[in-house]
Amino acid sequence: MRERSLKLWQKLWLLFTVIWVIVSALNVATILAFGGDETPPDKALRPALLGLAVPALLYAVLWVWARLRRPK
Repeated sequence: MRERSLKLWQKLWLLFTVIWVIVSALNVATILAFGGDETPPDKALRPALLGLAVPALLYAVLWVWARLRRPK
């Protein structure tokens, strides 16, 4: 069975995604833990959504870019 290796852009995207998600999770945890009573939990929603949306959008952009640059 032939193994499929990841392309360089996929490896870099995976590294970026892991770092991005960890930093976003820490941001959300900090907002929830130290926000106190005056900070609503809804304030943590934006970093949580960005933590998921940015890597997905970046993957789509890089996938399209790789498709366009592929030799015919």
